[in-house]
Amino acid sequence: MTKEFTPLDIVEILKILPHRYPFVMVDKVLDMRKDEWIKGIKNVTMNENFFQGHFPLKSVMPGVLVIEAMAQAGGILAFSSMDEDEYKEAVEKKKTVYFMEVDKAKFRRPVVPGDTLIMKVEILKYKMEVWKMKGECFVDDKLVAEAIMMAKVS
Repeated sequence: MTKEFTPLDIVEILKILPHRYPFVMVDKVLDMRKDEWIKGIKNVTMNENFFQGHFPLKSVMPGVLVIEAMAQAGGILAFSSMDEDEYKEAVEKKKTVYFMEVDKAKFRRPVVPGDTLIMKVEILKYKMEVWKMKGECFVDDKLVAEAIMMAKVS
C-alpha cells in the first residue's frame, strides 16, 4: 500500500462518484497513486439486482458491468488526480466523468456471486479533460477482464 494513502470507504467514494444504488460498482479503494493508478474492489454478491435475469440458473456478472466497475474506479482516479483548483471547480459545477470509448475489451473468465473483483486502472494519457486509461480486473489473482477506456470530465 502507498505510504501516504488512506483507503477510501464507500462514504468517501460517494462524495466523488455521482452513481448511487444499485449502480455503484466500487465498494472500496484499497490504494491509489495520484496521476498514476488506482486499485479498488467490488464485492460481488447474490443480492445484485442483475443476477435475477443474468442468468437465473447460472449467475454471471454482465461483462459491461465489469467494464463499468473499471470505469468508475478510473473516474475516482481522475477526480483525485486533479489539482486543488480543478477539483474545487469540478465539485462546484457538479462535473461528472463521462465514458467516451472502450477499446480492446477482453473477458477471460466469468465473475460470479461470492467473487471479490479487484480493479486496477492506470492513466495512460491525460489532455484537456480527456483521460485515457488501461483497466484490468482480477479475481483470486487471475485476470478476468481488461480494456482501454477514455473518459471526459464535463
